[in-house]
Amino acid sequence: MENSVPPTAISRRRALTAAGGVLAGAALAAHTAPAFAAGSSDADAIVVGGGLAGLVATAELAAAGRKVLLLDQEPETNLGGQAFWSFGGLFLVDSDEQRLMGIKDSRELAWQDWLGAAGFDRGVEDPAGQDHWARKWAEAYVDFAAGEKRSWLYGLGVRWFPIVGWAERGGGLADGHGNSVPRFHVTWGTGPAVVEPFEKRVRAAVADGKVTFRFRHRVDEIVRTGGAVTGVRGAVLEPSNTARGKASSRTVVGDFELRAPVVIVTSGGIGANHDLVRRNWPARLGTPPKFMVTGVPAHVDGRMLGITEAAGGRIVNPDRMWHYTEGLRNYDPIWANHGIRILPGPSSMWFDATGKRFSAPDLPGYDTLHTLKSITDTGYGYSWFVTTQKIIAKEFALSGSEQNPDLTNKDVWMLLSRIWQTPEPIEKFKKNGADFVVASTLSELVTGMNKLTGDGLIDLAGLKRQIDARDREIDNPYTKDAQVMGIRNALAYTGDSLSRTAPIHKILDPGAGPLIAVRLNILTRKTLGGLQTDLSGRVLDAAGTPIPGLYAAGEVAGFGGGGVHGYRSLEGTFLGGCLFSGRQAGRAAAAAI
Repeated sequence: MENSVPPTAISRRRALTAAGGVLAGAALAAHTAPAFAAGSSDADAIVVGGGLAGLVATAELAAAGRKVLLLDQEPETNLGGQAFWSFGGLFLVDSDEQRLMGIKDSRELAWQDWLGAAGFDRGVEDPAGQDHWARKWAEAYVDFAAGEKRSWLYGLGVRWFPIVGWAERGGGLADGHGNSVPRFHVTWGTGPAVVEPFEKRVRAAVADGKVTFRFRHRVDEIVRTGGAVTGVRGAVLEPSNTARGKASSRTVVGDFELRAPVVIVTSGGIGANHDLVRRNWPARLGTPPKFMVTGVPAHVDGRMLGITEAAGGRIVNPDRMWHYTEGLRNYDPIWANHGIRILPGPSSMWFDATGKRFSAPDLPGYDTLHTLKSITDTGYGYSWFVTTQKIIAKEFALSGSEQNPDLTNKDVWMLLSRIWQTPEPIEKFKKNGADFVVASTLSELVTGMNKLTGDGLIDLAGLKRQIDARDREIDNPYTKDAQVMGIRNALAYTGDSLSRTAPIHKILDPGAGPLIAVRLNILTRKTLGGLQTDLSGRVLDAAGTPIPGLYAAGEVAGFGGGGVHGYRSLEGTFLGGCLFSGRQAGRAAAAAI
């Protein structure tokens, strides 16, 4: 069997099925075959997972006149899934917003950047290769991002903050990893505003009788009859009114079997399941830290990967994953071990746990996975930003819709207040967060850093020597310091100078204080590999043959093809991957029924 993400243990029935070749599993399939005969379906399609990809696929099926059952193990409060909690960033190419900011982008430049980031190297030309369909999906997605993506979303009512962000600036080469230009379009209304138009379409279809919600329905098995997928089986969980993001009960109150000629799996990734994260962690990223914070709710558990594999689906690139290096422990957590990511500007100095400054490309906002490896190589699971109040006031943003009430609530006046004051969520984390140290002198800062970790690794003289060296580079408009070059490069972009980059200054300038140190934890987030699918979203088996009736979209499919990002993401591409793959699968399935 190819390397894959194994299912977690749940019911005896599923354990037997997942093992394969077990008599009880065969008996179950034989027993239910007559019930799945032609004409006895409960719906035209079953969609497993009520996140963004599932909503998009369901909306497309309903628009084509198909009857859909939308299943989710969570209560209705979680409709929209992880996308609801997101910052709402979308990767767009040659957009109206980019042109307004004077950015010259093109499909060719975006494709150059994508290939440099992805590094596809696993059988691209081989139909059986792990990257064969991933690369095809990547090219189709870049075409989409440079083509109808914006107009399609705009027609659905989606709008964007006019200043385009510059994420993942890369490793220093034109044809290497990173965005050559700003492409991170923050949705006006953040993640909820991305979910909203598709939730509205699906709820309208519910009112029309085309879609039926089945919340608290946990799929434990995908049923195949005569080689084709014919439905799903699972457990009905007890009713729950648990708030969005909170862990819900797993108490079983019944079983279900539902039949349809099409099943679309849109169940998300593995980010909340640290056991699976560690099991699939690649050696190229070093040793996984003993402690990590979690960037997704508990229900992002990876169960459906193993269940779909048990039904014959092929999992590829399970070792490719995307975890952030700037995680904070949430002082007011929504889910267990809740982590929030700092989206940094370019100016904070970055040190490892021992107080040694990172070199390029391990700079804030440049190369996430390279920096992740540099951190794990130290033998410690954390690192430090050393920065100033002047920097965090302008440059710090926090991931998550709930951490950006101005953008999420479309509050223009609150948004404008960022011009003269540090955003309130940042100040709350500075005051209440367990990872912040604030001091008026460097000596006091180092004392606080060592007290926070209890390991005494930071040497005052060593830290001061490195900060002084950096500060001397500020005296001229040119420099050999790569980070200072990057700050000046950022200030040359109007968007960064307006909203994301502080005026260049010395870290030890008393007028820029107080000094702030932030302990940064590794934060689990995205699964880049997954179920291999063709461009219609059909799940492929080990031989590369589509499994009749089985589709997948979103993170469970590596956002398309089992790994559309390859090794690295250009950011703003996770929500977009759910949108695109959900649309592809929904339209293809509707046409096939």
